[in-house]
Order: sequence, then C-alpha cells, then structure tokens
Amino acid sequence: MIILITGASHTGKTALAQKLLEKYKIPYFSIDHLKMDLIRSGYTKLTPEEDGALTEYLWPVVREMIKTSIENGQSLIIEGCYIPFDWSKDFDNEYLTHIKYYCLIMSQEYIKNHFADIREYSNVIEKRLSDEFSMETALEENARFLKLAQKYNVNYILINGEYEIEID
Repeated sequence: MIILITGASHTGKTALAQKLLEKYKIPYFSIDHLKMDLIRSGYTKLTPEEDGALTEYLWPVVREMIKTSIENGQSLIIEGCYIPFDWSKDFDNEYLTHIKYYCLIMSQEYIKNHFADIREYSNVIEKRLSDEFSMETALEENARFLKLAQKYNVNYILINGEYEIEID
C-alpha cells in the first residue's frame, strides 16, 4: 500500500506520516528531503521557493519510486506538497488499486482561530531553518489547495474543528 499525503505548508503532513509510521510500521519518505538534497548537492538550480517548478522536477522521481514500491510489494508513505493534483493520470489501474491519496487542508476559520498553535507545532517533527510563515500565507495556500482539490475531485481532509486526523 502506498499512502500519499499532500497539502499546503504547515498542515501537518509530516506529523501525520510519523503517526502512521508509529501505528502501522510503514516507513515514510519526505519529498522535502529529496528537494533539499538535490538543491544542496547542486543537481538543480531551483530554490526552495519555486514550488511549481519543483513539483515538475520532483514528481517524475517520486512517481517511479511509487511504481517500484508497488512492484516489489512494499508499503510506503510519501508526504509533501510536491504531489500534483492530477497525479492519478500517471498510473494504470494495476497501480492505482495500491495507492491512497489524502490532501490536508485547513479551513479559513481553523487558521484564524488556531494560527498560534499552527506556528507552535511547525517544528514538531522537522526543524525548519527559517520560517516566515504568516496567517495570510496560510489562508492563501489552503484556499488554493481547496480549490484545486475540488477541481480535480481528489480526496481531501478539511481541518475545521479540532485537529484530529485518523486514517485507517
């Protein structure tokens, strides 16, 4: 089983992947690690701020990693914001039956009421070197992710009340 977890920045993708690792013993892969390794090693001139270009650059590698994992009967959780909304077009049905996709999205109300908590928990799993994340950025990114999730009719989890996500 492959579990894809995507969403806007600070929605808890890595924390959810860690929780699933602990519960189900399925390893996870952070696309952010791949991104930073390729940038730091000089394999790309892209910068961490170029989300659209990074998705185009990283997705082919991640896509083939998914196929290889499925072909080898291995389970893997892959998390990161660099999973395109039309991801499923890259897989035949034989692969799709092994993939579950979740997009985490925070509602405007949740962001406005819990922004201090969002900031407080931003380093719970990975330590961010710099974090100029603002409420305006959170509102814009989550609205964009919601619009795209609805446009592409993908599975999304809207975080609106208490932040409690369960995936079985």
